[in-house]
Amino acid sequence: MEFKLLGPVEAWSDGQPVPLGGAKPKALLAALALEPGHVIPVNRLIDIVWGEEPPDTGRALIQTYVKNLRKAMADAGHPEVIVTAPPGYLLRTPPESLDVNVFTTLLDRARQAPPAAAVEFYRQADALWRGPALAGLEDTALAGEATRLDEWRLAAVEERVAAEVALGRADLAELTGLVGRHPTDERFRGHLMVTLYRLGRQADALASFRECRDLLIDELGVEPGEELTGLHAAILRGDLAPAVDSPAPARVPSQLPPVPSDFTGRAHELHELIAAASGVRVITGQGGSGKSTLLARAARELAPAYPDGQLHADLRGMSDSPADPGDILARFLRALGVADEQIPDDLGERGQLFRSVAGPRRLLILLDDARNAAQVRPLLPGSASCLLLATSRARLGGLEGATVSEIGTMDDAEAMDLLARIVGGERVAADPVAAGRILTHCGNLPLAIRLAGAKLLSRQRWPLSLLADRLGDESRRLSELSAGDLCVRASIELSHQGLSPRESAMLRRLGYLGLPDFSIWVASWLLDIPKADADGLVEALVDAQLVEYVGVDAFGNLRYRMHDLVRLYARERAERDEPRQDLVDAVARTIGGWLSLIDNLGAAAPPEDVSWRYTLNETYRPSEQMAARASADPGDWFAAEQQSLTAGVERAAALGLHELVCEVASARYAAVTSGTNRFEVSNRINQAALSAARAAGDARREAVMLAELGKLRYYQDRYVEARHFYTEALMKFREVGDLQGEAATLAGLGTACREPGHLVEALHFLEQACTLLRGLDDRPGLAYALRMTGSVHLELGDYAKARSTLDESLRAYRDTGNARGEGFTLRTLGLYHRARGEYADAVDACERAAQVFRKLGDEHMESYAVRSLAKARLRMGDAARVLEQLEWALSTCQSLGDRFGQAAGLRALGEAHLEFGHADLAESFLRAAYEIFDSDNTILWAARVQRDLARVHTVRGDEAAAAQAREQALRVFADHGAREHAELLGG
Repeated sequence: MEFKLLGPVEAWSDGQPVPLGGAKPKALLAALALEPGHVIPVNRLIDIVWGEEPPDTGRALIQTYVKNLRKAMADAGHPEVIVTAPPGYLLRTPPESLDVNVFTTLLDRARQAPPAAAVEFYRQADALWRGPALAGLEDTALAGEATRLDEWRLAAVEERVAAEVALGRADLAELTGLVGRHPTDERFRGHLMVTLYRLGRQADALASFRECRDLLIDELGVEPGEELTGLHAAILRGDLAPAVDSPAPARVPSQLPPVPSDFTGRAHELHELIAAASGVRVITGQGGSGKSTLLARAARELAPAYPDGQLHADLRGMSDSPADPGDILARFLRALGVADEQIPDDLGERGQLFRSVAGPRRLLILLDDARNAAQVRPLLPGSASCLLLATSRARLGGLEGATVSEIGTMDDAEAMDLLARIVGGERVAADPVAAGRILTHCGNLPLAIRLAGAKLLSRQRWPLSLLADRLGDESRRLSELSAGDLCVRASIELSHQGLSPRESAMLRRLGYLGLPDFSIWVASWLLDIPKADADGLVEALVDAQLVEYVGVDAFGNLRYRMHDLVRLYARERAERDEPRQDLVDAVARTIGGWLSLIDNLGAAAPPEDVSWRYTLNETYRPSEQMAARASADPGDWFAAEQQSLTAGVERAAALGLHELVCEVASARYAAVTSGTNRFEVSNRINQAALSAARAAGDARREAVMLAELGKLRYYQDRYVEARHFYTEALMKFREVGDLQGEAATLAGLGTACREPGHLVEALHFLEQACTLLRGLDDRPGLAYALRMTGSVHLELGDYAKARSTLDESLRAYRDTGNARGEGFTLRTLGLYHRARGEYADAVDACERAAQVFRKLGDEHMESYAVRSLAKARLRMGDAARVLEQLEWALSTCQSLGDRFGQAAGLRALGEAHLEFGHADLAESFLRAAYEIFDSDNTILWAARVQRDLARVHTVRGDEAAAAQAREQALRVFADHGAREHAELLGG
């Protein structure tokens, strides 16, 4: 028998419910079940069932209820569960038959277990609940006991949520619901704040605190407790303690590859893999032997033992562009919750971070098609709690600690079963001799069998003997079918022969382009045909098992890929069967398609800096439907296409399409995707374009690519490298006499000098840029250069030149209709007015700047304007909403990975708290800002923070420390000619 009290009162026997009657007998049974093995007097049972006004017949009714319950249980095969024991009754049942006891046991286990295991015990405990405890007995004396049990459950839920938060695995939807039901519960509120913060939603975390504080004050008349208040301060500072498994993903990654529905055989190999508990296992064998399928099948069996996630990567070892271990590490780290800006550039450092993140977890890592041990070694988790499975044609003998399992061809029974699963058992049974001949010619190699089966599936009227005869002809089969890689090529050839001319052309073009995966529109451009026609051709290739599904991308499109051997075969056929120019034209058309969409996405947003004067692509135009879909969500479009775009650009560069490649690299791509900070993709594209331009001897495009790399490094806050690339570009532009390029590069070089505080150099370059741009009558470019020049004059303390230059910039932006540039200049004018003590004018300019960016939907730049606005309001004594605005600005920059913006936001909060008299908070924010400025070599900004820290020391009365900080700041201000030198000396 099982007795269930955690919900409506129920009794079960052998999976069937036992009828208990109405609420009164259920109350009686519940009273006995709450104290199993203990005698409950009849008088107490009467009080429990009826309360303060029992009927005169209460004793007789109790006896009747007991009699009926006993009969129901006896009918279920349990006659002696309720026992008479004067002066009442007791329930005789094992402890584990009561869900309350099971719940208690699971809680005890959870409280003694490490966090990851504890979560599972808590979840098992919570699964016992079917609703409020003792539901339906609210009118009995058990209502108080029901409340106690419900509170017990809530406490268990809180403990489980606390463990999940500690691990970084909290369910945001669940937490939001819990806070909604318990809005003043500070424990749940704190867990929600931590979870929101770790998801990059700092502003929402801070808003949740404010909501809780308002409720506590309005409803209870109290402030939040110390723990919640301390958590709020930690979130403001951005130094919240990491999760136990830090950095943890918002959800556990599950990247298991699909298992073909016709998987069969390999029982021994599968058993060996499933028996592996940890370490490194390598599955090796010839191409087409079914290594990847076996890996996928074993992973499905092993996944439950690795609850912290399953990671998968195709290493493309046999392709001509194997996956870079650094790229795979970056993808794995992102899947495990590491933000892009926290992923190091160095391969060794990425590996160390991956091992740190993976170390305490139980992860299953799948690496398909490894080229050699060197490709796998950086991806090893280095933890006994993880299992890594890899497939490779090589034995990977140099991989330390690896256990290698070699798989060969299938045995006859397995091979026959596989063929029957593909083409149908009845068809094989109708001619088993011919089926045997087919398998012999296929060498029992799984890939060859699958391809032969696909041929038969596409030719339902063919008898098996016809295919067997064709395979028997060595001129068709190629005698190498049973030897090495040639066996796969022969099988591919058989499937290829069944394709129509257009299907064959599609296969060849896809192989020639050689993308890691693709969507239908890529296929349509390769053959210059409508998308619907391309869809039919690709699906035909899927039916022939020459192309396979990968999944659905972030943009909602089906994505496909070719096995690397099929891709190599297709490329060979393309090079053999088609004129090279036709193939190169197909690649150019596809890259041009990407370019057209990029141009279309950027057309609505004028560039904020000086243009290289590349005209928009007019040769390849996207369909209106495609352009509209991409424009609706550029972020998803780039997320879906960036890997294939990168590979396509690199292929085009190798084919000598340097002009087209450079157009892609210098399009408005960086502007459209800058918010995502996927710098790796931009870097690979720019490097490929630079190499192509150099190989072609095109000095102008080489200069453009050098300048683009300078701009990229500037976006990455790597100012020394930015200056290096810009300087090289400047020399090249001057060599070829390109004044437009020279002007644009001078402006970029000046900007790269300004950020770290090299103001005199910055002014030198920017003034040269202005002179050239005036001569070229480039009003949009001049507007940008004037704005940056005005900013430098402001930082040097030359207010007259700053104002006149900024006013001219503003007019130029307005004349050219560049609202974004106008917003930038208005914000700089706000800084000008603030520096001069004209706080009302500063507020007005910054408010207008914020409105411009808000209207454009540019939350990033709006955060800069709002931060400047808040500081201006603070200076004029208007403290309302200042902290709220500064916190929002900081959280926005943090969510976008903008390190400079984060540091500036931390500094602004430090300044604000200093004004409010919170010296300790001010110091914590200022030191956090200093660490970023100092590590990024933005020396002038670091000095400004030192000046602020001097004020903190003065407030505390530590004049020695204040003097030291001021002296350090003064030296930097003097070295850079900054206006702050005179300001600080003047008091």
